[in-house]
Amino acid sequence: MYALFSLLFVAMAIIESMAGLLGNGTILAVCSTSCIRSKILSSYDMIMIFLSLSRFSLQSWMMLDLFLSLFCETSYYEENLFVIFKTVFMFLNYSSLWFAAWLSVFYCTKVASFTQSFFIWLKQRISSLVPWMLITSSLFSFATSLPFAWDVYNVHNNFTAPLTMTNSSERRVTMKASFFLLILLCNAGIGLPLIAFVVSSILLIRSLWIHTRQMQNNATGFRDASLEAHIGAIKSVFSFLILYVAYFISLVLILSNIFLPLSIGEAMCLAVMAACPAGHSMVLIWSNPKFRELPARILHHANCHVRARSM
Repeated sequence: MYALFSLLFVAMAIIESMAGLLGNGTILAVCSTSCIRSKILSSYDMIMIFLSLSRFSLQSWMMLDLFLSLFCETSYYEENLFVIFKTVFMFLNYSSLWFAAWLSVFYCTKVASFTQSFFIWLKQRISSLVPWMLITSSLFSFATSLPFAWDVYNVHNNFTAPLTMTNSSERRVTMKASFFLLILLCNAGIGLPLIAFVVSSILLIRSLWIHTRQMQNNATGFRDASLEAHIGAIKSVFSFLILYVAYFISLVLILSNIFLPLSIGEAMCLAVMAACPAGHSMVLIWSNPKFRELPARILHHANCHVRARSM
């Protein structure tokens, strides 16, 4: 019974990963095509290319990692291969979270309207800062993922060694130390982008509230373009906040190795981790007409082809 539920969640993770690959592939294709046609790489397109590419790579890596752990278990847990997979996995995780946080900051600077001098300075320079933000966060992600190359294999062995091979009290101390080490490393890679994301979200909410009150006082009865932009950004940011927290919890649980391999708990965490990037990419496609255009065009051509063949 438990094995059946585990397989169900693993199947869900695979389906969600495939949906994420399609969604992020669509965003990557649209932004890349737009840049090639216009011969100009805008700040927004730059962030979206980095974000969609990192998530496309992350979900591809997660699927490869899952298949190897299922069908090549002996080879997968060899020291070198296991270390490579987990280190690359953490680098892609940190990178995608940083790029998503920069997207939230970009939304905030472009949509929100504040009169503080720092915000005005940031609003005027955000386009020139975006490349440096992306490069710096990529280097930081690489630096925070490197410790996993040194410790992750030993941590895995400490958690999976049978109790008969080690003293139980020493094992508990080792497990506790390993768990807190993983928490510290996760906070280094996830905590800072989470702070950037939360701050930009609060500023967006405050800006929307101020603008809404101004409209109510003016009693226009209509929502202008600025309010529509606020609402679209808030929907995207709020949805990602929920997905971000769920992803963070699942990631910490997976890294802590408190679940047995392919248990229901681990399978549920894998399903959540696969769903979050896929869900956010779908929200981005739904909230941006430019991203919706490509799938609509593909569906239109597919329907025309089906009708032509049926005739």
